[in-house]
Amino acid sequence: MAANHHDTGYKELFSYPEFVQQLIEGFAPPELAALMDFTTLQNHSGHYITPLFEEKFEDVVWSVEITWEGMPQRVFLYILLEFQSTVDRTMPIRLMHYVACFYSELLKQKVVTPGQGLPPILPIVLYNGSKPWTAPRDIFEMVQPEPPAFLRVYQPHLRYYLIDEGRYTDEDLGLRQTPLSGVFSVENAGQSWEALQRAVDRVVVIIRADPNKQRIDRIITRWLKRHLQWLGAELDLAQLNSLVEDKDMLAENLENLVKKERQEGRQEGRQEGRLQGRHEGIEGTLRKLIELKFGGVSDWAEERLTQASDEQLDAWVGKILTAGTLEELFSDH
Repeated sequence: MAANHHDTGYKELFSYPEFVQQLIEGFAPPELAALMDFTTLQNHSGHYITPLFEEKFEDVVWSVEITWEGMPQRVFLYILLEFQSTVDRTMPIRLMHYVACFYSELLKQKVVTPGQGLPPILPIVLYNGSKPWTAPRDIFEMVQPEPPAFLRVYQPHLRYYLIDEGRYTDEDLGLRQTPLSGVFSVENAGQSWEALQRAVDRVVVIIRADPNKQRIDRIITRWLKRHLQWLGAELDLAQLNSLVEDKDMLAENLENLVKKERQEGRQEGRQEGRLQGRHEGIEGTLRKLIELKFGGVSDWAEERLTQASDEQLDAWVGKILTAGTLEELFSDH
C-alpha cells in the first residue's frame, strides 16, 4: 500500500481491544455497539489470507460476542485499513475475496463445520484519503447493467461499513472524547503544524482523563512519533517518550514549527503580492495605451485583458505600437 506508515501504526492501534471498542462505539451505527459485549473481544491473526491483492491490504480481525433474541453468538469484525491515495473501486471484490478466504480458513481449522453454519462477519473499511470515498458499498452495485428481475436473486451481495476519517469535522470529533477520535484529529490536520498543534493538545487532554492513562499514553505516543516522522517534522523524537510527561517539550517544538510555517506563509504572501502588483501594473499601462490609440477598450478586449497571463501582457505591450486594430493587437500572429 502507498502509505505504509499508516498501515503499521493503525495495525498496532487496533491490536488493542480498547481502540476496537472506540471505533465501533464512536463511528459505527449505535445499534451495533449496543449488541456487543466488548469484554469478549478476541484478536485473530489475519496472515492466512491468500495472496490475491496481498500488496494492497492490511487486515485486522476481531471477534466479539453479541446477544440477539436472547441467544449469544460470536460476530467477526473484519477491519480493512484502506490508506491508499486514490479510492479503490474494486473494494467490493477485494472484500468478497477476503471474507471467502476467512470462512475457508475457519472451516480448515475446524473452528466451525459446514453443518454448524458460518458465523456473521461485519466488514469495516477504515479510509483516511483526502478524496471522498466513491467506491460501491455492495458488490451487487458493480453488476452492470442491472440484470432482469429473474436474475437478480442469483447475483452476489456483500456490503461493507465505511468509516471515512476525512469526512469528520473537528466539531464531529470533539463530540467523541476518545483517544481514537484524537488520532483522527491529528490525521485530519494534515501537514499544517498549527492545526496539528491544536490536535495534539486535544489528545493530551483526552489521555489525562482516561482511567488507563499510562497505557494509552504509551500507545498514542508511539503512534504519534511514527506519524511526525513521516510528516518530516524537524523534532528530536528520541526525547519524546510520553505525550503527558513531555507535553511542554513537544509544545515548544511544535510552536517553533508553527512560527516557521507562519513566516514562510508571510514570505510567500509577500512574493505573491509583488507578482500580483507587477501584473496589475502592466495591465493598467496596457489599458491606458489602448484607450489612447484606439479610443477605448471594448468588452471582448476587456475580457482578454483580465484573463491574460504576464507573458501575454508583455507581448501585447510590445505589439501595440505596430498594431493597426484591436483585433490585430490581440491576434496570435
